[in-house]
Amino acid sequence: MKIEKIKYIIISFFFVSAFLNISAQELSTKSKKARKAYINGEEFLRLHNYFQAEKQFLNAVDEDPGFYEAYMLLGEIYEQTKKDTDAVVVYRKAVAINPDRFPGAFFLLANIEYKNGWYKDALEHYIAFLEYPKIHNENRVNSEKRLQNCEFAMESMANPVLFDPVNLGENINSERDEYFPCITADNQTLLFTRLLQDSRSYTGRQEDFFISHYKDSAWQLAYNIGEPINTIQNEGAPSLSADGNILIFTACESLNGYGMNRKGFGRCDLFASKRMGNKWSVPYNLEKPVNSRQWESQPSFSSDGKTLYFVSNRHDNYDIWVSVVNESGEWSEPEKLGTNINTDDYEGSVFIHPDNQTLYFSSDGHVGMGGLDIYVSKKDSTGKWGKPVNLGYPINTYKDENSILISADGELAMFASDREGGFGGLDLYGFELYEEVRPEKVTYIKGIVFDNETGKKLEARFELIDLATGNIAVTSFSNKGTGEFLVCLPANHDYALNVSKEGYLFYSENFNLSGENPSTDPVLKDVPLKPLKAGEKVILKNIFFETDKYNLKKSSEIELQKLIELLNKNPEIKIEIGGHTDNVGTTEYNFELSQNRAKAVYDYLVKNKIDSDMLTYKGYGESQPVDTNDTEEGRANNRRTEFKVVE
Repeated sequence: MKIEKIKYIIISFFFVSAFLNISAQELSTKSKKARKAYINGEEFLRLHNYFQAEKQFLNAVDEDPGFYEAYMLLGEIYEQTKKDTDAVVVYRKAVAINPDRFPGAFFLLANIEYKNGWYKDALEHYIAFLEYPKIHNENRVNSEKRLQNCEFAMESMANPVLFDPVNLGENINSERDEYFPCITADNQTLLFTRLLQDSRSYTGRQEDFFISHYKDSAWQLAYNIGEPINTIQNEGAPSLSADGNILIFTACESLNGYGMNRKGFGRCDLFASKRMGNKWSVPYNLEKPVNSRQWESQPSFSSDGKTLYFVSNRHDNYDIWVSVVNESGEWSEPEKLGTNINTDDYEGSVFIHPDNQTLYFSSDGHVGMGGLDIYVSKKDSTGKWGKPVNLGYPINTYKDENSILISADGELAMFASDREGGFGGLDLYGFELYEEVRPEKVTYIKGIVFDNETGKKLEARFELIDLATGNIAVTSFSNKGTGEFLVCLPANHDYALNVSKEGYLFYSENFNLSGENPSTDPVLKDVPLKPLKAGEKVILKNIFFETDKYNLKKSSEIELQKLIELLNKNPEIKIEIGGHTDNVGTTEYNFELSQNRAKAVYDYLVKNKIDSDMLTYKGYGESQPVDTNDTEEGRANNRRTEFKVVE
């Protein structure tokens, strides 16, 4: 239950208590019949018999249409029985009869109008309420906040944003509730929560994960992901890693535990599972310090595999927290995101985009349309989250909006809604996200790692390194059973990609995604790893020189350190460093340039304590092209540095 709803129930409770304790002499009516009906209604109301209480209070106002207290208690009954339109009618009659009798009537009336999106009327009645000097400070603060929200909502509705949601169809949605979607970075695998009827559960229903794959331009029929992930307990709020090989999700304690012999720490904990081949491992608890004795849920795992965002009430409020994993796989002590994100009210449904710089979340604490609205915040160069921006109307409405996800390219959004025209309950919808609230575009490299000789699929380590900073941007592994991999490439950076596995030569690639018009098309590329043996060559694609010079650029150190690491792990091997050029210039000049470049690499390795007996170098000039010299692309491929295992 949201904090705002709890506060409202408390306010309503004190209001009812005040009116039930009014003596007969204090009532505003002189009619004996009206008073008798009112007293009867009070007794039924104390017993929570709303049907009989309503009949008595209606009799009272029939006897005396100016009976203020009867209208007020009718309003309370209509609120409790979710008849908001009727509640507004009787509250309006009450304040028209005597606006000063109970100033809180304006507050109660405005609250109903506000929660139903009747902003103009709510604004008028909040203003009327705030004109009274002696009102409770908490009610004053809440009224001022909602008054601001009314003004924002009216302005937003006058300037709607682009929003055209499309139901994801019968292969995804059913007569049950579907919600909390998550998707891989290539938009090919969708996983979500479905609420099922299940007699095995003590509640008669439970949450399971379903998965669908995108094929032939359509989502295929979603199927239950099965054991060991799904149990007869609730599994909800999933987050997939960018490559779909790690699943982090929520499991909550019930009379039957957390399900499948799982152990937990609090009411709801975060668990993880890894995909090996096409099967999922037995889920394991992320343990402390991520989980606590309180409630942890709604995880969002960053595309670089380093950071986990989640929602917790460990400090009373429901706030967004973050934890970072180290090289040993240990999670740091979670930190609560700052006051730019978290408020004194509710924050949840957090989603970190694959650019790792853009955060989407739901909140009822920031200026919005009422209920839970969806916001976006972007991280600045200092690592601080910027002021959240409301996604606007009609994405946000007076109802609760949450559980949004955004595709890697930033163009597609998905969310859950119970709007009319669906298949039943909450359905999943997709829509094009308008430009102003999109994240940075992220592309990816995707393929399969295999043994170059046998074709065997391999589990290999991937490192994506920012060439400008030398920092490792992403660390991941290809799937152990299938060799499949996917690595996200956030735009506006240049990267070195290194793929390594013990017993094999490493593989390198570079991606230039900076500049005015960088390519953001996905790269589909299989990676053949060559066994570590004599005769095998590796092109060092992240060795860089100035044009027509042989001075190593600083960005080359990333690749050179990988080569040093390989040589230190395999001191028995010897390699030849080869320099190559295109055919621009004379043969003599190209030979000398390639010789000097090969020597520059040799000198760097020796300087970094690699035994010179392990190394030789040679310049080949333009004599061994690997591509045509008739195009710029071909000439660029021919300008290369490589090494060969000689023994």
